[in-house]
Amino acid sequence: MRLLIRWLDRAERADALLESLPRTLTSAERARVQHLFLGVLRHLSRLEREVGRRVERTPRLRVRAVLLTAGFELIEGGEEGHVARVVHHAVEQAKRLTSASEARLVNAVVRRMAAGLAEPLPTELTAVALAHRFSHPEWLVSRWLEAFGAEATLRLLELHQTPARIHVRWRGKGAAAPDWLRPTLAPSFFEVPAGRWPEVLALRQAGQLYIQDPATRHAVDLLQPLAGETLLDACAAPGGKSVLIADRLQGAGRLVALDLPGPRLDRLRENLAEVRGVQVDIVGIDLETARTETFREQGLPDRFVGVLLDVPCSNTGVMRHRVDVRWRLQAGDIVRHASQQLLLLRAAAGRVAPGGRLVYSTCSLEREENEGVIEAFLASSAGRGWTLEDQVLARSWVTGEDGAGAFRLRAPQAASG
Repeated sequence: MRLLIRWLDRAERADALLESLPRTLTSAERARVQHLFLGVLRHLSRLEREVGRRVERTPRLRVRAVLLTAGFELIEGGEEGHVARVVHHAVEQAKRLTSASEARLVNAVVRRMAAGLAEPLPTELTAVALAHRFSHPEWLVSRWLEAFGAEATLRLLELHQTPARIHVRWRGKGAAAPDWLRPTLAPSFFEVPAGRWPEVLALRQAGQLYIQDPATRHAVDLLQPLAGETLLDACAAPGGKSVLIADRLQGAGRLVALDLPGPRLDRLRENLAEVRGVQVDIVGIDLETARTETFREQGLPDRFVGVLLDVPCSNTGVMRHRVDVRWRLQAGDIVRHASQQLLLLRAAAGRVAPGGRLVYSTCSLEREENEGVIEAFLASSAGRGWTLEDQVLARSWVTGEDGAGAFRLRAPQAASG
């Protein structure tokens, strides 16, 4: 309830709010808090609409938070008597957090919400109907309907309304993954079953696994790291793909992990601290403004045989994990991201050795941020002589993994930039 009040009042990021939870919570308590909080955010506009239909004035934040949380518990469903239990619990919480009159309001509203939240799926898959039913901005649903069609959009929205599965990549050298990890179609990636989080954390601390979605492999697969190479991860934080690149170098080579100066570098250092056998340089450089001298002053190569550019993006491919992205993203953000991504791609191209390879990747589903950026680069003077060799467009409604785009470009043999 308190997390939701802070989110509604200050629009704080959901992941930061969850990190603020007291350490005194048990793992089961923490999991339930996360489930309720993110569940409300997934269904927010639908829940807000149901509340709005039943109260004349917008209730104060505490009451609103109680009603929204109870509404999500109604959506969850349960055994016979579930509605009565949700109503009782909501009223008891309202007594603790609000006034007696407001607790009576909660009692009346939650009882009436149950019927509205039990409505079936819409029969007409229009942007308005889907946006209302699945709590997504209408402009975003309209984009997806046009790009992917009604059935794919419906599957995508249904996926976004379910908790994200936790995946890990097994790193244990010479040791088999434990039997309780569930294999996926992606080699070395496993799904974590419920109730195993303490074991996951222990294995993570031992360096035997890394918490990572299988979709992250596509960019690194296209980069094709080879033992002994010196490679650049040009937008490296928080470091998941950097660790995967380092592991693919098989104990021989060098990885330069670059990101903007600031607190993101601390997370990058933490995640790369466990890499062994590979020289890792972590540097705070603004790729867009960096010149050749900037790299040389840091004791780094100024050109690399392989560069990964995993750009900041709209995150529409990872909305199942980043639940509140749908409420922060604006229609103009996608065009703005694409413009910034093209600038970064041009800058990264200047760091590729003649004949070298450059992998551009996003966690976006949007064409403007994927194919559109690549096409704009190849049509520009900076892309003259470059070729597109391979690409992967991961669709989460097809694979169940995160959505992503990855493209491997080959530099001309003559010096670029």
